Amino acid sequence: MRAELARLITAQVCLHACMTGFRMAAPLMALREGHSPVAVGMLLALFAVAQVFLALPAGRYADRRGLRKPVRLAVGVATGGALLAVVFPVYGVLCLTALTCGGATGMAVIALQRHVGRLATDATTLKQVFSWMAIGPSISNFIGPLAAGVMIDSFGFRAAFLLLALLPSLAWIWMRGTVEHEPLAPEQRNTSGSPWNLLLDAAFRRLMLINWMLASCWDVHTFIVPVIGHERGLSATAIGAVLGAFALAATAIRLAMPWLAAHLRESVVIGSAMLATALLFALYPLVQATWAMGLLSILLGLALGSVQPMVMSTLHQLTPRHRHGEALGMRAMAINGSSVVMPLLLGSAGALVGVAWVFWVVGAVVGAGSPLAWRLKLRARSH
Repeated sequence: MRAELARLITAQVCLHACMTGFRMAAPLMALREGHSPVAVGMLLALFAVAQVFLALPAGRYADRRGLRKPVRLAVGVATGGALLAVVFPVYGVLCLTALTCGGATGMAVIALQRHVGRLATDATTLKQVFSWMAIGPSISNFIGPLAAGVMIDSFGFRAAFLLLALLPSLAWIWMRGTVEHEPLAPEQRNTSGSPWNLLLDAAFRRLMLINWMLASCWDVHTFIVPVIGHERGLSATAIGAVLGAFALAATAIRLAMPWLAAHLRESVVIGSAMLATALLFALYPLVQATWAMGLLSILLGLALGSVQPMVMSTLHQLTPRHRHGEALGMRAMAINGSSVVMPLLLGSAGALVGVAWVFWVVGAVVGAGSPLAWRLKLRARSH
């Protein structure tokens, strides 16, 4: 299982790095061509918009077709969209590339997560495999933009786009030998009904609400820290260091969790993370020094970084085995929907009442929602 998990994580990194590389390179090219910040914001939003609308169909497709067909389709779509940017490096085509790379990556990740969940034999192994999988995006968020930046500075945008276009094919090479799990029986394929009826289960509703609240906290921190840092006269390097400390802490806790999984309970980790986030959000607007903001950022990264493996483990225990793809699609839709909507809401709210109140209100909501997490253990079912 370890060898297969390593191959799947590497495939995930290759596909995700294609998207993260374009997410840095495409807006940079648009800015250099003179497009407005609004146009650049629209371009960035398209990476998430595609995943919002494709998440549920991608989940259902993964439930019916397994791993290889969805990933093969995603590789083809991502490669085609990336090559379009190589041939026609103009704003309109970059928007299409954003849609294809974003949507394809979302489809592949859902299929990979569904497959990895089936590698686990018990709740402890579920937490371990999803802790390892959570490290993949951290790696690709570093590799993709760095590789694109080096290529842009050395050979230009087209060369960078061409390199990124090759990454999805590498993903397929890494996972082409993966053995599919037993397919669903036809009667299971045809009796699921609408994905929305998953929400009839109270425990699943609670989990989705928790997932949305915690995803919003990532968006709040990413969006507000540059604003609050600018208000206090911090340099770009200092603001980047604060955000970088958050990312490093989130990665570090995920590296530690596979070894701690046997001693962790999903409801306790999620509930504790929500309370810690509420406290840290209350303190954030009160500190002035860069080192203090960095310390809070590290603590927040540890809290929020611990959540994803626990949410994924809980999701797989709460939902029927033949509907894991649908459940993962619903989770992905909520996360990407938050990434599209929250910056708009946060910008409006910050302008109206101030960024400090944004931290305090969101923290209060997350803290008030923490009892939902403690109750998750009451409805968990066996994998």
